[in-house]
Amino acid sequence: MQRLINFFRDVSREMKKVSWPKGKELTKYTVTVVSTVTFVAVFFAITDLGISSLIRLFFE
Repeated sequence: MQRLINFFRDVSREMKKVSWPKGKELTKYTVTVVSTVTFVAVFFAITDLGISSLIRLFFE
C-alpha cells in the first residue's frame, strides 16, 4: 500500500513540473491535430475507393 501512495505522490510532484500550453497554443495544436486527422481520413477514403474500383473492374 505504501508503494501505491508513493507512486501517486511522485506523480503529483511531477505534474507540477509540467509546462502546460496556454489557451492560444492549445487552440493552435487542436486545429493542427483535427486538420491532420481529417486530411489523412479523406486521403485513405479516396485511396480505398480507387483501389476498390480497380478491383471491381478487374473481376468483372
